[in-house]
Formats: sequence, C-alpha cells, structure tokens
Amino acid sequence: MKVAVFGTHVSEHFTPVLQDFFGFLKAHNIQVQVYKPFYDHLIKDINADVYYSSFFHSHDDFDSGNAFIFSVGGDGTFLQSVLHIRNFEVPVIGVNAGRLGFLADISEDHMRDALIHIFKHNYKVVERSMLEIEFSDRENLDFNYALNETTVLKTDNSSMLNVMAFIDGEFLNNYWADGLIVATPTGSTAYSLSVGGPILTPDSENFIITPLAPHNLTIRPIVVPDNCEIVLKVEGRGSNYLISLDSRSEAVEFSTLIKIRKASFKLKTLQLPEQPFFSTLRNKLMWGVDRRN
Repeated sequence: MKVAVFGTHVSEHFTPVLQDFFGFLKAHNIQVQVYKPFYDHLIKDINADVYYSSFFHSHDDFDSGNAFIFSVGGDGTFLQSVLHIRNFEVPVIGVNAGRLGFLADISEDHMRDALIHIFKHNYKVVERSMLEIEFSDRENLDFNYALNETTVLKTDNSSMLNVMAFIDGEFLNNYWADGLIVATPTGSTAYSLSVGGPILTPDSENFIITPLAPHNLTIRPIVVPDNCEIVLKVEGRGSNYLISLDSRSEAVEFSTLIKIRKASFKLKTLQLPEQPFFSTLRNKLMWGVDRRN
C-alpha cells in the first residue's frame, strides 16, 4: 500500500507524535510519498526522523496510486492539501497538530488507534461538496474551487459593500454589509459559524449564505439547495473588492460578477468509528461541559 503525507509546519512539541506516526507506517511496510517542502521543514527545523519512499512537489507529480492522503497540521493545512494535491479520488485524512480542528480531527492521543482502524479499513467514506467559482469579464483563478466557503469582502479602506444576490436568476436580497459568505456544509463549522451561521451535517445538500456585519439587523443567514446557481453583483466605493476561496484571496473589480455553483466532484474524507459527526461537534464545541446540559 502507498500513502501520501502533506503538511506545511508543525511545532517541535509534535515531534514524538510524528515519530510514532512514521514508525507505524514503516513497521507495516507502507510506502510513503511525502510533500518535499514539508520534509525539508521536518528535517531542518525540528530534526525529525522521517520515513519516506518518494517525494512530491505539487499535483503534477503526485502519485494517484496513493490509497490515502494524510494532512498533518490544522484545518488550514487540510485546505492547503486540497489546493496542492487536487486529487479527488484519494481520501484525505486530517491529523491534528494544531488546536481546534473539524477537518483535522485525529488527535495525537488517538493517533495509533486511528491508524489501526484506517489500515484495517474500519471507516466510513464521507464525500464533501465543493464550490466552483466563475468570474465574468476576467480569467478564473488557477484553481477556482473551495471546500469551505467563498467570501466577498470589503477592502481595508473602503466602506461597506452592497452585495446583490440572485438564486437561479431570482433576486434574493441586497446585502448592505462588510461582506457575504457562501459556505458548504463542511464550511458551516468555519467562517460562517463564527458570524452566526447554522451548522449543517457534511451530507446536507445545501449551501449557506451568511452576511458579515449587515447594516440591517433583520438580515439573517439563509440555507439554499446546492443544486442552484448563486450570482453575486457587488457595488461599493473605490474600484475593487476582495473575494476569498478558503484561504486564498484576490482583488476583483466591481464590474465583475461572481457565479457560484456546486462542483462536479466531491472531496473524500474518512469518518472513524469513534468519531461520528455529532460526537465531534460536542467535543470541539465543548457542549455538555456545563453539567446542566
């Protein structure tokens, strides 16, 4: 069996966990293709002993024969793995080397048990919808997809935006706000949640439209079916606004329309027996810490 390991940066305290991780793979004769910049970081910065069979530098030389992709870091690293690897047939597994993580949900305390489950094929594959973003009157980004959300934002020195939203050609609303988030079910526990959006289960076939600091306090997030096309027309002072796709952002002229739809493919992730979605929610959001709940 072959697997890939992706990462960007981990702290030195995580070294013992990495040693156990690579030691497990070596002991079970798993071939390991490591993201070369991550390997360089582990060798030079934290002096880790890294077991590997080969390297990859981008999606161009990624081995599609890998059974799994281990993303080592936090949720931000997980999103980076999607951008750098761009292979949607190989499931991505998040190994948490950071803090709160919904995508990177394997903690260091459960690393070995998780690996045993994975290589015994004791898991459920969860397919996650992604967004496809298309611009009018300009070229699209090199990778115009997002797993969590796409967000329209005002620039640092501008006043609030007027975002006109249309659903399948029907006018929804004028959002006078600092911005607007369109999130997937996966992204419902990310940026959208932090500004009051609802939580959706990963298999929900919906998108969430969540305003950022709306001027009209009656405006609330809305959930729409994911088979619709969302079009955003943005107006404001100055010449540009910002659009972000997960962790990437781009300045866009106000004349540019944004079309948002569900991508034609889904990202595969794994759900382990001891990590059902609602259990993960309770643990990450500390539900039940108050004994009255």
